[in-house]
Amino acid sequence: MTQEHTPERLTLRRAEALAPRRGIHKIFVGMAAGVGKTYRALSELRERLERGEDALIGVLETHGRAGTIAAAEGLPVFLRREVVRGSVILTELDVDGLLVRRPFVVLIDELAHTNAPGSPHDKRWQDVNTLLDAGIHVLSTMNVQHLESLNDTVARLTGVRVRERVPDHVLSEADELVLIDLTPDDLRARLRAGKVYGPEKVEQALGNFFTGPNLTALREIALRQVANVVELGAPEGQPGVQEIVVVAVAAEETAARLIRRGGQLAARLHADLHVVTVRPARLSRSQSQLLDTFRAITHALGGQFEVLSPAGNVAQTLIRYLESVHATQIVMGETSRSRWAEFLRGDLIKTVLRETKNVDVYVITRE
Repeated sequence: MTQEHTPERLTLRRAEALAPRRGIHKIFVGMAAGVGKTYRALSELRERLERGEDALIGVLETHGRAGTIAAAEGLPVFLRREVVRGSVILTELDVDGLLVRRPFVVLIDELAHTNAPGSPHDKRWQDVNTLLDAGIHVLSTMNVQHLESLNDTVARLTGVRVRERVPDHVLSEADELVLIDLTPDDLRARLRAGKVYGPEKVEQALGNFFTGPNLTALREIALRQVANVVELGAPEGQPGVQEIVVVAVAAEETAARLIRRGGQLAARLHADLHVVTVRPARLSRSQSQLLDTFRAITHALGGQFEVLSPAGNVAQTLIRYLESVHATQIVMGETSRSRWAEFLRGDLIKTVLRETKNVDVYVITRE
């Protein structure tokens, strides 16, 4: 009597065994420059080195701060890649070199940094993803105001529009977040002591970005954002109704704010994010560029962007879309049309309110 054996998938198992597991990403998050994110990351890197791990610095931005320089003293540093731009030589993270060197863990400072033209990736957080995919563990740092969804909120609170931004999914996909908390008074004291900027920049910084109210607001945002990410990653009980947030935009500059507000709402509701616009009869070059920007912001927030072909008027097209995706929330902007135009063509917001059921409508003011 012969025994039957289940065939083994030797080739697949061998491939699985050889494939690197994704590296662990630990992000040190702060409310602003100078709270001590890089210092803490360097301290952990030193501890790992002392317990025998193959740990090194991939990129460190000291900004001339004595405390940061002292914290990095004696730690192994991987040479940066040189990028020649005319008569200027820039240095960037050497991703290819690190993939060959394959350290166990590497410190990569300032996730929001924009790489020099000609680099393999536009942004440093993309470099980090490549290393993580190769199984290399990463310690990184960022300030909360660089998050894409918070761009408008931070600009409104501080008067400063942050240009270098990180998609929200980078934070939500991290394996571990460490919030480096410091009171506004303590941070302002560090500024006055020259521990953050040189003497020539201190008074300007204290009077502009680093005011007490600004730092208080940024601290609250940082605490709330990290708490939200941790809550989203916590195990859930019985799944509830799937929320679908739709943001309706036109090819206008104010739409970026609507998308970010919709992204924040979707994150709080654990919802899918859809951003839609109805294609106009004529699309100018500037409008096309705006839609490309909106698509990039939507993807950075983990959503999907769609340009709808008109099926009737704008309101009818939008309502059909809401029904097709079973939307539970819609975010719209206050109309920019004149009262006379509304009378002739109809008010989009009123039509959506009247023609939809079981959809919560959020109207964001133009201010």
